Amino acid sequence: MDTPPFSELGLPDTLLAAIETLGYERPSPIQAMSIPPALLGKDILGLSATGSGKTAAFTLPALAKLDVRELHPQVLILCPTRELAVQVCEEVHRLGAKMPGLHATPVYGGAPIDRQLRALRSGAQLVVGTPGRLLDHLRRGSFDPSRIKMAVLDEADRMLDMGFKDEMDELLAALPPERQTLFFSATMNPGVSRLIQKFGNNPEKVEILQKAKTVSTIEQSYFEVRQRSKVEVLSRILDMNPPRLGIIFCNTKRSVDECTEDLVNRGYAADRLHGDITQQMRERTLKRFREGAVELLVATDVAARGLDIDEIDIVFNYDIPTDPEDYVHRIGRTGRAGRSGRAVSFVFGREIYRLQSIERYTRHVIKRERIPSVEQVEGRRADIIFEELKERLESGKFDAYQDNIDRLLEQGHTPTDIAGALVTMIREASGREGSVIDEDREPERRERPREDRPQRDERRDDRGPRDDRGPRPDNRFERGPIPQEQGMVRLFLSLGKTHGVMAKEIVGMLYREVGLPDGCLGRITLFPKHSLVDVPEYLVQQVLDKTRNSRLRGRPFRIDVDRGPN
Repeated sequence: MDTPPFSELGLPDTLLAAIETLGYERPSPIQAMSIPPALLGKDILGLSATGSGKTAAFTLPALAKLDVRELHPQVLILCPTRELAVQVCEEVHRLGAKMPGLHATPVYGGAPIDRQLRALRSGAQLVVGTPGRLLDHLRRGSFDPSRIKMAVLDEADRMLDMGFKDEMDELLAALPPERQTLFFSATMNPGVSRLIQKFGNNPEKVEILQKAKTVSTIEQSYFEVRQRSKVEVLSRILDMNPPRLGIIFCNTKRSVDECTEDLVNRGYAADRLHGDITQQMRERTLKRFREGAVELLVATDVAARGLDIDEIDIVFNYDIPTDPEDYVHRIGRTGRAGRSGRAVSFVFGREIYRLQSIERYTRHVIKRERIPSVEQVEGRRADIIFEELKERLESGKFDAYQDNIDRLLEQGHTPTDIAGALVTMIREASGREGSVIDEDREPERRERPREDRPQRDERRDDRGPRDDRGPRPDNRFERGPIPQEQGMVRLFLSLGKTHGVMAKEIVGMLYREVGLPDGCLGRITLFPKHSLVDVPEYLVQQVLDKTRNSRLRGRPFRIDVDRGPN
């Protein structure tokens, strides 16, 4: 369902500022339907699958009710497990980042109680905890429930299934009768009904119906990947099985921008879609994607709505979605019209719980895969070149270049050497430099015991004094400062030496495609994966506008104002 923006839900400016900083575009259905009545003070019964975005559905109204000047518990959130309590408290701090003086604390069993006692005594205004430990604090007198304005039961059905009925009854009975209560549950069972009848005040029911589940023609898998290694792992997967078309889903606009830029810098034909893209640019991007000029589309859920293209081979969940329905919606972009498709998700740490929620919702096991090694990627790339070469030879659709080959043979080069050199050049032109990821490093660390390493002082002594070793090299950036003429603007072009690009080809393309005045271009600097071109300031927009659909050496590219090293 289409939802209104957060700005129309009645939230205060401090919360809207935090939402904007986090990059969220629009609320999920459970958020859009729960937040307005909750802000009006009504009790809520929210029926929605685990991981549907309901944490923000109750956290945002709770934060809106808080008075940060008062140092006592005002909101109580009950969770079934300590993992969920910590996760909810982290979300509270993220959404309340623009509220100076906010003090929220998690309270759960299995952790030192003295730290929790200090947090409660110092004036925690929002308390997130499990029933058992909270009841312990209530009985000790360290938790004062007398001024609680709002109580939230997160996953009420699960807490009852875990045997917390008596603890929940005692905790809720100790709260002021005029408080507001929000019940959130995946199912409406007799136990939840009893809680509502006993402790609710005619709650407004908000129910999100489950949509169709995933289809069997889609192969679903996941990789455990840290945030900093996502682009490298994504590159390896793409290089192992290059798709004709693929979509990469991110949760925020910022993530879309960063992922797109990293892919373009690595030589992929990628473009982006999110809420800040104009309708004209959106239509142009989708047209290029359908035509294959853009192979990878990086998008948010909102931007990808209404996208109807049958030839998509693979979908990536670059960021795992919070709502299982969004997962189904995303991967449904592939495997259409009887075709097979593939869906790949990246998870790490506590995100595995979100993946398990998706598995329960879809009733489908998502298998774990190992990250391809650099050797596997290189082997696969060689196989692809071999297959393409074999197909071209068998089809006979190639030029003989007999004169050039005869000249090389006359100089003493063998046919095998010539063919080997050509294949090497092809691999270098199509290859991308991979970086090391955490999984690659682990075996090396295990193979070298600590006792075999030289002591720190020994290593320092072997190097000699700094003066004898010369100045310390500055390797902070890939590119150093390059002089720039006054009145010129430096443009970034996403192709470089690795792609076989030469400066004269860039010059020719710009003069041909843009119609620039003779001799107006300034310095051109080639790097392995990109190039920098100095253009007169008054011609910059003309260059950007007229090269959007251009190709260089048969490759699409991105050209934009250079922002320098990050």
